[in-house]
Amino acid sequence: MLVMAVLAMTGTARAWSWWNYPPDNMDVQVNSTNLPIVWIDVDGQIIDRYERITGRMKIICNEDGQLNYADTIAHPGQHIDYEGYIAIRYRGSSSYNASDKKPYSFRPLDKPLEEGGEKKKVNILGMGKDNNWALLAPYADKSMMRDLLAFEVSRPWMEYTPQGRFCELYLDGIYYGVYILTEVVSKGKHRVNLPDPGDSGDDLTGGYIMEVNRPDGEVTHISKYHPVSRNGFAYSDKYINFQYKSPDYEDLTEDQVTYIKGRIDQMETALWSYRPGNEETYKEFIDETNFIDYQIAQELGHNVDAFRLSGKFFKRRDSIDARFKMVLWDMNLAYGNADYYFGWRTDTWIYQNNDYLQNYGDSQLIPFWWYRLNTNPNYTAALKSRWAQYRRSNLRQDRVMATVDSLANVLTSHNAEQRNSEAWPRWGQYVWPNYYIADNYQDEVNYLKQWLSDRIAWMDDKLGFDPTAYLRGDVDGDGYVGMDDLTALINYLVTGNTTGIDLIGADVDDNGSIGMDDLTALINYLVYNTW
Repeated sequence: MLVMAVLAMTGTARAWSWWNYPPDNMDVQVNSTNLPIVWIDVDGQIIDRYERITGRMKIICNEDGQLNYADTIAHPGQHIDYEGYIAIRYRGSSSYNASDKKPYSFRPLDKPLEEGGEKKKVNILGMGKDNNWALLAPYADKSMMRDLLAFEVSRPWMEYTPQGRFCELYLDGIYYGVYILTEVVSKGKHRVNLPDPGDSGDDLTGGYIMEVNRPDGEVTHISKYHPVSRNGFAYSDKYINFQYKSPDYEDLTEDQVTYIKGRIDQMETALWSYRPGNEETYKEFIDETNFIDYQIAQELGHNVDAFRLSGKFFKRRDSIDARFKMVLWDMNLAYGNADYYFGWRTDTWIYQNNDYLQNYGDSQLIPFWWYRLNTNPNYTAALKSRWAQYRRSNLRQDRVMATVDSLANVLTSHNAEQRNSEAWPRWGQYVWPNYYIADNYQDEVNYLKQWLSDRIAWMDDKLGFDPTAYLRGDVDGDGYVGMDDLTALINYLVTGNTTGIDLIGADVDDNGSIGMDDLTALINYLVYNTW
């Protein structure tokens, strides 16, 4: 049975712990916390990086904003969000190799692996039922929020963006600090909603999840095209590698492998052969708006891994949507965190980074797709329009900063960040690949906010957006002018409630007040599409 109370550490438990990368300080304990508390018990087994072992998990998350208590004897009757067996292993590449604090992948089980346990779908912390989960271990990211920040500011744009929740983790009775329990990019009703591919016809055409990434021992499809420099010169000794993520390669039939390889080849050929005026050719293969949204998310973060690593994309069946779509993942080195490949800069485009990558000897360069797209004036015009839309809505600077403050408050309001720092004391120390070495948590948050402010200003300049301008008639502040704005304006005029109202955009006739004249002006615009 899982030990749910905070117990004195025994000599045996401490001996076990050294196999599983414990924190520097193993004496930290949680009294009360606003974060869910996750206990994992592996009975002293060594957790492996590749093979899963059986563990047991219990999560306490009290409802209605109540605090959670680690001492379950003194605080009985707390809400158990999940309790049961799991199959657990380590996960990640640099987040595993370069981090003292290790991330995990886990799958809920109906019984132990040793008894033939099968994975089962469960709802965890309000996230939809699934059988594939991760515990990210923010370590190099001392703000501990960069992944969640990227997810939250991008969620309104993307068809699917993973959800995650901060939590505090115990492993075999030892406090391991703040983690992010998160969905992973996988197939499922509450994830990327794809059926398994069939054997022929339309069934064969979807659904697949692929990833641009390093070979790293995985079976890969190697592109017949090469990455290019910022001037379009092909690096003939560099390759674009694709990993099969779902279904797993060993579960794919020969016909399925042949199909998805061929479809990627067709997409890349269309992009490679693009010339201004014939972009409709590649639009048959990619969802251009989705690619723009993905580019904005990666460029906003100036992510050194962008486009070339963890580049997840999927394809539905042709009868639903024949185009590839991207999914955001792995942003812990973004937002000025990396001290290599100019990751700290706010004044360059990351999609043009191949020259730096090549000069520093990296073998995994950015696919040529992004160069080709950004030489298309119609694509760049759509990119500028999309940036303006988001800057008027969820990427408004005040909203971005409010998201940062909100995430920081979750971590500091009941001392979770302090406990994590006691377990892993790293303030004032370089942790790979930190560009900025903060002295404390608020210092790190301040750096992040200043970096974001500088980055947004630079992108505004390059993409031609004036942040002092407003979108006439955008009453609800979502970056569009449409029927929702008409409804919002009517509600405001009837009730006087300003919640969700952009008062500048609601002053449609720009006379300094909001009244029936503005309603008439907005109706005329919606009917005739002119002011």
